[in-house]
Amino acid sequence: MITKLSHTTIYVLNYESAYDFYVNKLGFKVHTDVSMGEQGRWLTLVVPEQEDLEIILMEVSEGRKYSKELSEQFRELIKKSTFGFGVFETNDINATYEELKGKGVEFTKPPTKEFYATEALFKDDSGNWFSLTERQK
Repeated sequence: MITKLSHTTIYVLNYESAYDFYVNKLGFKVHTDVSMGEQGRWLTLVVPEQEDLEIILMEVSEGRKYSKELSEQFRELIKKSTFGFGVFETNDINATYEELKGKGVEFTKPPTKEFYATEALFKDDSGNWFSLTERQK
């Protein structure tokens, strides 16, 4: 029986830029950051209040898994904000929205009351989009 999800992947265009975005702007913590030689880099992050779910940042590049053609296609889809990777929760969406905007995070939707929560949408530095929500009390 499956008991939980321990890792999930976000595909990024550049490790260093993604590292800066997720660690310095969003406030995530590095869990593991090691070179795997020719196989690349194993970079995982955690949300400080949810350390049992590791987010793998996976740079899309030719080589390990992808042909040159597939790598280029995948990178273009990421840049076009084709992928939405998740929902991050906060206890105070307005304060978090202002904090992240002040750090240069690009929002495509300001905090808006929806039937399920108050939600804002933002993009990472690669083009992936996420929902930021405050659950209804």
